[in-house]
Amino acid sequence: MMRGMKTSRWREERLRFQGLTAPEPDVAGAAARLLATQSQDFTAGRWALALRTKGDVRLRDVDAAFDRGDLVRAWAMRGTLHTIPARDLGWVLEVTAARQLQQAASRQRQLGIDDDMIDTVVRELTPRLRDGGLTRGEIFPVLEGIGIDPSGQRGIHLLFALTVSGVLVQGPVVPREGITREQRFVLAADHIRDHAHPEDPLAELFVRYVEGHGPAGVADFAWWSGLTLGRSREAAERAATRVTEADDGVFVGRTPPRRAAGRPAVFALGAFDEYYISYADRTVVCDPEYLAAVGPGKNGMVRATVVEHGRVIGCWTHAAAAHTTPPELFTAPEDPAAVASALARFAAFLA
Repeated sequence: MMRGMKTSRWREERLRFQGLTAPEPDVAGAAARLLATQSQDFTAGRWALALRTKGDVRLRDVDAAFDRGDLVRAWAMRGTLHTIPARDLGWVLEVTAARQLQQAASRQRQLGIDDDMIDTVVRELTPRLRDGGLTRGEIFPVLEGIGIDPSGQRGIHLLFALTVSGVLVQGPVVPREGITREQRFVLAADHIRDHAHPEDPLAELFVRYVEGHGPAGVADFAWWSGLTLGRSREAAERAATRVTEADDGVFVGRTPPRRAAGRPAVFALGAFDEYYISYADRTVVCDPEYLAAVGPGKNGMVRATVVEHGRVIGCWTHAAAAHTTPPELFTAPEDPAAVASALARFAAFLA
């Protein structure tokens, strides 16, 4: 009984701290709340921010935040693309870059990527990126022109290395009809106008994590940040005076956000949403028997979920926004109409 009561309370608190039931006034604020929003699925990452923003936010509203330079997308942690406030990227990479490069080193050696190759790429790309940037598809022919074959993941690993080292970011969204899934790589030094400088970046990372994801523990932070457990414990110790220990070893931010009136009980969360993915133990929000159905699967995918009162009750696909494919529900919802409304909200987001 105690486990069930605690789980229910944690779900309610996570919905609030994550901004789902206590949304921010604008997209930039929603991104700041989460700090780093997993976004290798670019549409899902943008939807995650829209869900955590007040009002009827559209895809174009999120894209405008990228175009203004408020947000960028980068390999911020775990070797995974995240959307992050532009001003926060530099200090986050101070904490996470070394670990990411260490984990990628073996694969980069296999691909023949070394310091000389990276220096050559920087030298060739820098002048070409000053006038609005280039897409990945435009960068790869440049690499081929200087004798570097981008195939076999070599091109992606080079872009990763240049991003983690602070040279590149993905910024403006490429304009096109329909759903745009592409951004331009730009020079970080030119594109990012404002830089935050926290006094203790490691402690700041822990504080920002629990402010946007609590209640959560050190093991959860270690998973989310990609840092070692030892380094994560150090982060928690250094942040101890700036967070609240809600339960033994479980932390929340010191100023809980105020829950908004009239928020729905059901959310159609996108693939890789932070509410599910950003914890070591996901059984708080998803019953153990359904974890395999959500993911990560063998292909690394984490499916879009239907969440009712903070609990995963099924999955859906982004392509099903037109309701041609019904959601795959694990348990019957308390309010089937609320599920339909949640999916309709995503369809309106794309409109």
